[in-house]
Amino acid sequence: MNNWYNYLKKSFEITGDDFSKIKTTLSPQELHRVFDDGYGVSLGSPFTAWGEKYVYFPVVYDGNEWVGYVRRNPCEEASRHWGGE
Repeated sequence: MNNWYNYLKKSFEITGDDFSKIKTTLSPQELHRVFDDGYGVSLGSPFTAWGEKYVYFPVVYDGNEWVGYVRRNPCEEASRHWGGE
């Protein structure tokens, strides 16, 4: 069990974005709602979140959920495949 708050916070740490400046389509309740993130059925709320450098979104593969992210602005960094890890 996990929630988008924990996943997003970890993703912001990886990318170096400042989590205190997060903008998201999730309400505070949705951000902290615990869901089963294991294989099976996708239960996390859909969302988009913005940091200063990256845009974040939910990724699901066979019911397993996590956060994906891409650069906000055009750059030379290629995006990897999402959803089949």
